[in-house]
Amino acid sequence: MKAIISQQQVFFETGKTKSIDFRISQLITLRKALKEEEENLARAIYQDFKKSAFDNLSNELALLFIEIDTCIAKLSKWASPQKVATNLINFPGRSYILTEPLGVCLIIGAWNYPFQLCFAPAIAAMAAGNTVIIKPSELALNSSKAIKKLAETYFEPNYLTVVEGGVPETSALLAEKFDKIFFTGSTGVGRIVYEAAAKHLTPVTLELGGKSPAIVSQHCNLALSAKRIVWSKFLNAGQTCVAPDYVLVQTAIKEAFVKALIYEIEAQQIKIENGNYVQIVNHRNFERLIALLDPKKVVYGGKHNREERWIEPTLMTDVSKMDKIMEEEIFGPILPILSYQNLEEAIGLIKQLPKPLACYVFSENTTETEKISSEISFGGGTINEGIMHLTNHHLPFGGVGNSGFGSYHGEYGFKAFSHFKSILKKPSWFEPNLKYYPHSNWKVKLLRWVSKI
Repeated sequence: MKAIISQQQVFFETGKTKSIDFRISQLITLRKALKEEEENLARAIYQDFKKSAFDNLSNELALLFIEIDTCIAKLSKWASPQKVATNLINFPGRSYILTEPLGVCLIIGAWNYPFQLCFAPAIAAMAAGNTVIIKPSELALNSSKAIKKLAETYFEPNYLTVVEGGVPETSALLAEKFDKIFFTGSTGVGRIVYEAAAKHLTPVTLELGGKSPAIVSQHCNLALSAKRIVWSKFLNAGQTCVAPDYVLVQTAIKEAFVKALIYEIEAQQIKIENGNYVQIVNHRNFERLIALLDPKKVVYGGKHNREERWIEPTLMTDVSKMDKIMEEEIFGPILPILSYQNLEEAIGLIKQLPKPLACYVFSENTTETEKISSEISFGGGTINEGIMHLTNHHLPFGGVGNSGFGSYHGEYGFKAFSHFKSILKKPSWFEPNLKYYPHSNWKVKLLRWVSKI
């Protein structure tokens, strides 16, 4: 690990990565690599999850191509010196901000979207002019190997390299000093990463998770709300950090809403053989999910196959906040449905839980949507939609509280991996005597006037 980091430090100190042309050329190389390796990547992720080539393109690679193209188009503007106003006390002078890369960056990816969650932060780090070490999750073993092969084929290790392995390798990396660590994963592991980084005063971005609610009001478009919730919940078999973790539906429409969900699950034909569903990542997670099921409260689905690591899209009703399934993030294809009488009750329940990564509200009533958006703290969310906010690179993506801190995507990713250096430039032909001794009454009066004291 020391040798890997050392060679990247040496290369970074050459200053080569600071060149805008160099950064763009490397982003173009990554785009070419992702395109040329698309079949290999699709084959690897199918071996891990049975994720189809279509889903690999739509919710992994397409987002990366968009991110790369955005960075290439906007990089010169983002990296240009930014002029800012100069205050009266520094007149005459000019003030501006320079961006500079942080240095050697460690990106620890997650297994649920192995390509997107490794390469999206890497794209941001590259655009900002850093060198990159990627640590993919060992749980998606074939995808990890494909990521490593791509890096070795298209990049020099002193610029971008991949370290495979499990907990021992990750721990060995975290014992070293980096200039930035970007972690995507669980809150528990996030604490470990943060603690390790603190020993070196390394800045960290943590993209975690939590129990993201979907609030369904009686003022919603019922059929469309059900359609969008079903898609966003069961995409990737619920193994999505921003998936609706549970639904709070207003009592008046609960029965109709459950029927609409069942209709949509069947209409969307969510099955592995149809290319729009996947396996649970491993047997440990499979058993954890099965333990959350309460057969008495399952109104749809619940069938499963241990050998195939497959769980049918499942709905549970009459769930309360005391049920086991409400104790932790589900991260699987089980959707608990709770009911509420009024909006204050729904908001109150959500506030009893840690701040979520996402929040979704389905309502045509502007008063309701504004009340939820302003009173509930969450990373990001949507109104009358699910999870699609993360596809807009103009929006920062990140958590708050237990769901993480720091954000990325688009310019926000560039900023996450950059240092903003403040510069004040003053001429040498003029120097007022205000700040120098001796002090006098007129200086005091001037200071009070300038400071509005």
